[in-house]
Amino acid sequence: MKFIETIKNIWKIEELRNRLLTTLLFVLIYRFGSFIVLPGIDPAALTELRDQTSGGLLALLDMFSGGAFSNASVFALGIMPYISASIVIQLLTIAVPYFQKMQREGESGQRKMNQITRYLTVLILLIQGPSYLVNLSVQLAQAGSALPAGIWFKISSTIILCAGSMFVMWLGERITDKGIGNGISFIILIGIIARFPGSVIKEFVSRLNDAGGGLVMFLLEIVFLLVVIALSIMLVQGTRKIPVQYAKRIVGNKQYGGVRQYIPLKVNAANVMPIIFAQAIMFIPITLVGFSNSESAAGFIGAFMNNTGFWYNFVFALLIIAFTYFYTAIIINPTQMAEHMKLNNGFIPGVKPGKKTAEYIETIMSRITLPGSIFLAIVAILPAFASLLGMTNEFAQFFGGTSLLILVGVVLDTLQQIESHLVNRHYDGLLESGRIKGRAGAAY
Repeated sequence: MKFIETIKNIWKIEELRNRLLTTLLFVLIYRFGSFIVLPGIDPAALTELRDQTSGGLLALLDMFSGGAFSNASVFALGIMPYISASIVIQLLTIAVPYFQKMQREGESGQRKMNQITRYLTVLILLIQGPSYLVNLSVQLAQAGSALPAGIWFKISSTIILCAGSMFVMWLGERITDKGIGNGISFIILIGIIARFPGSVIKEFVSRLNDAGGGLVMFLLEIVFLLVVIALSIMLVQGTRKIPVQYAKRIVGNKQYGGVRQYIPLKVNAANVMPIIFAQAIMFIPITLVGFSNSESAAGFIGAFMNNTGFWYNFVFALLIIAFTYFYTAIIINPTQMAEHMKLNNGFIPGVKPGKKTAEYIETIMSRITLPGSIFLAIVAILPAFASLLGMTNEFAQFFGGTSLLILVGVVLDTLQQIESHLVNRHYDGLLESGRIKGRAGAAY
């Protein structure tokens, strides 16, 4: 069988085998830590906390942490504080000259920015940690239990929560360096996958209890989910190719150039990062009012804490469109591409080299980024419509939204890296019909 043969080929490549085993080890450590409850807390008294995280924004936050939030785990705050800090630093590179200078310094500047991001992450954690403990105290009181008294417990628990999130961030960086895929995205992916089986079972039981065609509705939901997954794959892999002609030149007795190649420009060059960053921004209201007040919040703040409401999804969609343009501008530099083509005697047929080529590429990117960003935003808010159709909140989150797009994007990227190792060592790829395209937009 093709599948068994591929597994054997993967196992034969020592570097790939070690990377996969390393990734598996770090994932097991992360999942194990998600069930280690904070010292001094009775795990049997967490029923109210789990009920609180069954819907709304807290359900999303719990999903990103792989259930660690509802388990009152040492990893309860998860990776989102680090992502929030990354957003702030990315925005500062646009507005503040000091950060712009660091960005131009190359690898040394990137190390400085990473260090500042870590410091900012700790600051965010020091704010979210006490807020989480206040919420935990309220939920335990409703279950007839209580947190240990004394200021020392609050200080020590806040330190443990901060250390847990920083350790999760460290695991993500180690996966990137020594494992497979982007570590931070992979950590989020594991949290999403961990919630998927339970969500499907809960939806199945819910539909079985419905009178009149409940099982048929469940099957239709599965079919619709598969359609949405197919559309998400198309969104991640879609490209627009620009033809580039290289002029002939003769050096000695050899001829160079004279061939036509293509520049693959992705419809969604930013991949899932706009979704992740927009979702991190939408978590800000919870941080401002505190986790314990999330259910009682009303008015302006309350509108942005209802993930099935109009204003929440409207602002969420606008943020996704804005971040798509923002990240595309960071990833793709038309001026640099035009200069590279000019130095290699390349040109786009019908377009003058240099400035005109850069303007042409920028125009093409603007045309394909707009529909790509709108489609990305539509897929992202599909869970709100799924909830309105009567699906359980947990299962509805997999109909597009942050969870599905992250799942599709990260899985394709990881499979692409595995296939790259196979092809580079002259083994068959993972697919017989062609190569897998991930976030880079091109097959290796």
